[in-house]
Amino acid sequence: MPKNTLNRIGAVSKYFVIAAALLVFIGWFLNTPPGLFGKADAIGYAVCHRIGERSFHIGSYQLPLCARCSGMYLGAVTGLVFQAIIGWKRFKIPHWSIIAVLIVFVAAFGIDGSNSYLYLLKQVSPGILPTIRNIYVPNNTLRLLTGSGMGLGMAIMLFPAFNQTVWSDGMDKPAIPGWKTFGLLLGIQVIFDLLVLTESPIVLYPLAITSSLGVWLLLTMVYSMVWVMIMGQDNKFTNVRQLWLPLLAGLTIALIQTAAIDALRYWLTGTWGAFPLGK
Repeated sequence: MPKNTLNRIGAVSKYFVIAAALLVFIGWFLNTPPGLFGKADAIGYAVCHRIGERSFHIGSYQLPLCARCSGMYLGAVTGLVFQAIIGWKRFKIPHWSIIAVLIVFVAAFGIDGSNSYLYLLKQVSPGILPTIRNIYVPNNTLRLLTGSGMGLGMAIMLFPAFNQTVWSDGMDKPAIPGWKTFGLLLGIQVIFDLLVLTESPIVLYPLAITSSLGVWLLLTMVYSMVWVMIMGQDNKFTNVRQLWLPLLAGLTIALIQTAAIDALRYWLTGTWGAFPLGK
């Protein structure tokens, strides 16, 4: 495509993205529950079942995401921030041995999630699948820990992919260069998880906001990469200020996805609460 045509498309897309971002955000903001935590609930509503028994609470307030999703997005935010601090613009994935550990984390997430879902089916429909036994009784501690492991895995794979897509001066080095760095990241995440398990409001209130915004952070990064590739801007950026349009486009698409799922789920259930469970 001629360079002049690309420039015209870029100029038009700039105003289109800004207008779309404003319209979508205003529409979502006006049609979701009021207050800061109401908005956090609406984000969680788009990606999580929000079943009360499987979530942490502050008094009568249920966190926006269940224990597993809270752990997953907390782990993702922790992993992304950690890598941004120690490995800015690095785009190489870690050593295979670290990848192997991440695969174990994913497997643990899948096993615990499947076991938990089977347990739920037996709770809401007594007599269903009587010959299939649960491996163990699921609990929120395991949901949080396995979710955190999954979130770290997502962050460790997404961060180098994002860097490889956008930066013209990226470094061919891993953001997690070895076991010492990986161990430090795991230690930080374990500390965060232990703090969450205290169920102190001082910890759970920030968790509610951090995990909810983590949903938008991950979606924004993914959709920004897609936008950059569609616009033919791969490896064209050298600093974050130059990325404002792809990031805004990614956030706008994330908002559209959140708003669409919110609207569909509310239309189907008529409530901002958990998925209704049959008896």
